[in-house]
Amino acid sequence: MHAALNLAVDARELVKTYKGGVEAVRGISLRIPAGSVFGLLGPNGAGKSTVVKMLTTLSAPTSGTATVAGHDIVREPNAVRRAIGCVAQESGVDVQATGRENLMLQGRIYGLRGRELNLQTIELLDRFTLTEAADRLVKTYSGGMKRKLDVAMGLIHQPQVLFLDEPTTGLDPEARAEMWEQLRELAWDRGLTILLTTHYLEEADQLAQRLAIVDRGRIVIEGSPDELKAELHGDAVTLELAADADAERGRDLLGSMTVVEQVALDGRVLRARAADGASAVPGLLGALDAAGVTVAAVTVARPSLDDVYLRHTGRSFSEAEEEAGRAKRQDRSAVAA
Repeated sequence: MHAALNLAVDARELVKTYKGGVEAVRGISLRIPAGSVFGLLGPNGAGKSTVVKMLTTLSAPTSGTATVAGHDIVREPNAVRRAIGCVAQESGVDVQATGRENLMLQGRIYGLRGRELNLQTIELLDRFTLTEAADRLVKTYSGGMKRKLDVAMGLIHQPQVLFLDEPTTGLDPEARAEMWEQLRELAWDRGLTILLTTHYLEEADQLAQRLAIVDRGRIVIEGSPDELKAELHGDAVTLELAADADAERGRDLLGSMTVVEQVALDGRVLRARAADGASAVPGLLGALDAAGVTVAAVTVARPSLDDVYLRHTGRSFSEAEEEAGRAKRQDRSAVAA
């Protein structure tokens, strides 16, 4: 009983099936301790946003149960909404209003008034370095500034749980790094529970204390980034093949060599694992050269989340993204037809 009280999110076997029998989420369970940062990592179309929609009461589950901040998402939707902040993929700011007006309107929606609303607005403008721009129309803001305002609006009522759905999509690297730092400070200073969805491997690695990798509507593995990477013994070896090289022949050749394992081909890039990558590389290059498969570049690195994804799904993250993109284009073509 005590453990349950310390869970900000407790989801059991959530399923979401759309018309036509399309299963977007296929039995996802999450137990997220209060005060932690939890990441849902997966390519576009993996089901991450659908999970967030269910947990934030925007979409009813087909089956399964969940509580957020101790409230049942089906039986107590209003209580859930009061306890959470939600920042969707698409910006929710009014570009014809100022930053300050956006924050104050959002606060009033949650019942804030007077001194409490003013103080909270000032504090958030300062936290997200928007004070100087507070009284400018949001249509003059940069993409990074708009995204910071989105997050500030999600925090105006001091929620217990903050949902961030792809919080840095579309931001340049500098704005993304700044957002990461601000989110770390929020989790540290306020003890806020943050659930973020992302398809950026580095973002999950940088921010999440624990994460779940989502693929095709299911969780395939869960743990801290370090734990997941530690499961992969040895080094990641990446070989970029020349444009005229026979990539499939190279893959088959490496697959027959005992010095490497988990060989995968991603376009013209061969990926494999070796107990000692530096020692294995000369032999790999020699074998490929003898077979007439020219290598343009080779790198050896410690395990990454991309390697974790490859191990548990059988394809690289970039391959999964391309697959999702093709599926989306096919769906659009079918609708147009």
